[in-house]
Amino acid sequence: MKILVVNGPKLNQLGTRKPEIYGHLTLQEVESALKEEFGKDHEVDFFQSDFECGLVEKIRSFKGDILIINGGALSHHSVSLLKALRAVESYKVEVHISNVFQREEFRHKSAIASACNAYLTGFGTNGYLLAIKGAILNLTNNK
Repeated sequence: MKILVVNGPKLNQLGTRKPEIYGHLTLQEVESALKEEFGKDHEVDFFQSDFECGLVEKIRSFKGDILIINGGALSHHSVSLLKALRAVESYKVEVHISNVFQREEFRHKSAIASACNAYLTGFGTNGYLLAIKGAILNLTNNK
């Protein structure tokens, strides 16, 4: 399967920005662990941007099976990300590292969740691994 993991603003600062909330692993370490876990059997690509239009372009151009998105703060208000995700026919999972429901009120709503097949929050960086495993299981069990 072809898998794309998309990360939004400030996620390139994992490991150094608010480690008490987001953990100590860097984005590169998370990506390496996912490649190690899934790269032998699947094509796994990664993309991170602090810019909404870069995320939208990457999502709209994706022609694969599974798209994992952590849109960061953009997840909570971006209609552009919502429309881009709706235009993609792959299995989509929204991921958040922290439990957004234990944080500020504005984080309790997602602008993009309705375009996704599943939603994971609060599992730390393990959420990416769980999202990919769950998507693979759902896609292979539904064939």
